[in-house]
Amino acid sequence: MNTPELPDLPIFRTIADAAGALGQPAYVIGGYVRDLALGRASKDIDVVTVGDGIALAEEVGRRLPGRGKVTVFKNFGTAMLPTQEAGEIEFVGARKESYRAESRKPEVETGTLEDDLARRDFTINALGLSLNPADFGALVDRYGGMQDLSTQTIRTPLGPDVTFSDDPLRMMRAVRFASQLGFDIEPDTYDAIVRNKERIKIVSQERITTELNKIIESPLPSYGFKLLFQTGLLHLVFPKMAQLYGVEKVGKQTHKDNFYHTLQVLDNVAAAGGDLWLRWAAVLHDIAKPATKRYFPAQGWTFHGHEDKGARWVPGIFADLKLPQGEEMRMVQKLVRLHLRPIALVKETVTAAAVRRLLFEAGDDIDRLMLLCRADITSKDHERKARYLRNFTEVEEKLKEVEAQDHLRNFKPVITGEIIMEAFGLKPSKDVGELKNAVLEAILEGTIKNEMAEAWAFLLQQGAARGLRPEGTSFHSPV
Repeated sequence: MNTPELPDLPIFRTIADAAGALGQPAYVIGGYVRDLALGRASKDIDVVTVGDGIALAEEVGRRLPGRGKVTVFKNFGTAMLPTQEAGEIEFVGARKESYRAESRKPEVETGTLEDDLARRDFTINALGLSLNPADFGALVDRYGGMQDLSTQTIRTPLGPDVTFSDDPLRMMRAVRFASQLGFDIEPDTYDAIVRNKERIKIVSQERITTELNKIIESPLPSYGFKLLFQTGLLHLVFPKMAQLYGVEKVGKQTHKDNFYHTLQVLDNVAAAGGDLWLRWAAVLHDIAKPATKRYFPAQGWTFHGHEDKGARWVPGIFADLKLPQGEEMRMVQKLVRLHLRPIALVKETVTAAAVRRLLFEAGDDIDRLMLLCRADITSKDHERKARYLRNFTEVEEKLKEVEAQDHLRNFKPVITGEIIMEAFGLKPSKDVGELKNAVLEAILEGTIKNEMAEAWAFLLQQGAARGLRPEGTSFHSPV
């Protein structure tokens, strides 16, 4: 592991000069230094000074061309300074913290550099680089952070029970860093998470979900979820997912473990470049299987309707986890509801009507749906898996062909409810809904084209079958 070196940016010399003028030692501390050592890109620069952080930020701002504008957060004793060279830099005075049992919000007082390093969550985040003229760029490593980076270990600077009891969110952060970096959690630190897991209940859902999202966005998210499950944290922060775990057996008939299957699907989506919300669809696609699991001697284990029940659960799960309730949630809900549909097409002759219906229902999310469904093929039977993937390719070709011909992504039938009501002199009613649906079904089945002349003739025919006639002798088709 290479010793981290400060980039050759004038802003760091400016901070050093300002700190020297104020007589306040200053250091770059935390994730920025860790990422320099790992060769990872990082934009979050935190500067700790033994003294007044706001005063240092303002002094640096005065020395920048155009006098940089400092944003002060007095309640937190911090200041933010935007720079052209290095983005936003946060300044704070060194401090020490003490905690009450019922809260993760510490009582803060002025401290030394050692106090500030000791309050950090993990040794790999307790690294610093000096911004002082006498030893500019020198590494500060009081707790063996460089050694832990070298051995790829997550460990707390102080006793882990104290660290996690003081701020239980750090247990989620331990899993998140392990998942993001592919590191191991040191055994004593891991055991302390198990012992202190119940303390996570005092942490706000928003903060927990932020860490969950970062785990989901990891290169191999299954690793993080396995750690959450094994430590018992998952049962507390996302119990519905923990309930996917396990295999039941009747005689010789078993079903697959839906927890590990879900993790494989999630990893597959991640490997294919899926974004956060497509990954959430992977997490939730089988979430209702425990609630729909049934055993029938002739069939074995079934999960009939799990896609519909799971889709109905999505808004509530998003609400409980404080995830967005808008477009992202609706997309995830749609993918959960439709995730079996392409697989059903694979099992039978691919008809144009079935493809039209899928295109209509999936709309602009059809590519996401197909990616999710490919990821959902996790059979260990290589021959079977290869057969499914070949059939999937056939479905995708049919999708392209039908879409090019019929343009069914988010299409709207030319016959609207308003046209139906005007044509037959109807008010909003069951008849209007049934006629509108009949036109839609005819278009999807390929009986008629989504063009006014054919759709209008079909509408009149359907109306006549219900005893309806166009209102008024002078009424003309809207063609």
